[in-house]
Amino acid sequence: MAGIERMLSLRRIADVGGRWHDQRMPKTGRVNRDDILHTEQPSRQGPLVLVAAIVTVVLWASAFIGIRGAGPHFDPGALALLRMAVGSAALAIIAVRHGIRLPERRHWWLVVVWGVGWFCVYNLALNAAERTLDAGTAAMVVNLAPLMVVVFSGLFLREGFPKPLIIGAPIAFLGVVLIGMNSSTSEGPDISGLLLALLAAVMYAGCTLLQKHLLSAGSDATTLTWFGALAGTVALLPWTGSLIGALQTAPIDATLWVVYLGIFPTAIAFTTWAYVLQRSTAGQTSATTYVVPAIAILMSWAILGEVPTPLMFVGGTLCLLGVLVTRMRWGRRA
Repeated sequence: MAGIERMLSLRRIADVGGRWHDQRMPKTGRVNRDDILHTEQPSRQGPLVLVAAIVTVVLWASAFIGIRGAGPHFDPGALALLRMAVGSAALAIIAVRHGIRLPERRHWWLVVVWGVGWFCVYNLALNAAERTLDAGTAAMVVNLAPLMVVVFSGLFLREGFPKPLIIGAPIAFLGVVLIGMNSSTSEGPDISGLLLALLAAVMYAGCTLLQKHLLSAGSDATTLTWFGALAGTVALLPWTGSLIGALQTAPIDATLWVVYLGIFPTAIAFTTWAYVLQRSTAGQTSATTYVVPAIAILMSWAILGEVPTPLMFVGGTLCLLGVLVTRMRWGRRA
C-alpha cells in the first residue's frame, strides 16, 4: 500500500530540456493552476524559449546601432536616464497586462540591488568606457561576463559544468576577441576605460546570477524586470539636469534612437531575457549572448555600410559555432 500511495502522491514534471523528474503533490490534493501550466509538454515550451532568446540577442545587437546614433548627443548619464525612463514606462504597460505579482518582502532589497546594479551601474560604466575605449576593446572586456557567469553559476548556483558549455563558451569568446581585435582603433588602451569596462562585466555577471536566484526563489519575471528598471531609473535621477540640457540641443533622430533603446533593447529584450533565464541555466543563457557581436556586425554592415574584415567574419562564425555548441545536449545513450 505504501508503494501505491507514493505513486499516487507523485507527478511527473517536464522541465525545459525535456527531462522528467518527480515532484510530490500537495497533501490537500489541490493542484495550483500555475503548476498545471508549468507542466505543459516540453515541445510547447522549447520553441517559445528559442524565440525569446532570438528576440533578446537581436534587440541587444541593435542597441549598438542605437547607441552609435544617440551617443554623440547625450552624455553617459543622460543617455542611461532617458533610456531607462522610457523602458520603465514600457515595462509598466507590459507588467500591467501580464499581471503584477509582488516578490516576497524579504527579497525586496535584493530586487533594488539588482535593478541599480544592472540598469544603472552597468549602463553608466559601459557608456563611460566607450568614451575612452574603442568599441572592439570594450566588447572584449565586457564579454568576459558570460565566462564569469558560467564559472560562478557552476560553483554557487550548483548548475555544474556541462561539457557543451565548457567547450562552447571559450569558442564563442575567441570569436569576440577576433572581432574586437579587428575593430580596435586605439594604439594603447586607456586604464580608466579598461577598469570601467571591467566594472560593467562584473555588474553583468553579478546581476545575472542575482536575477537567476530571485527567479528561482519564485519572483515573477515580468514584475521583477519592471521593479528593477524602476530602481535603476531612480538611481539615475541625479543626471536629470544633464538630460534636460541634452534634449534642448540633440537632434530629433538622436532622441528617437534613445526612445528605441528604451522600448526595444530594454523593455522587450529584458523581458524575453528573464523568460529565458527562468527556464534555463544562468550559464547557458549568458553564453547565448555571445551571438550578439556577430549579429551586430551584420546590422552595422546592412544599416551603416560598415563592411566587416575577413577576420571579423571568422570571429562571427566562431561566435555562432560556440553558442550552438553550448545549446547541444550530450548525454549517455541508453
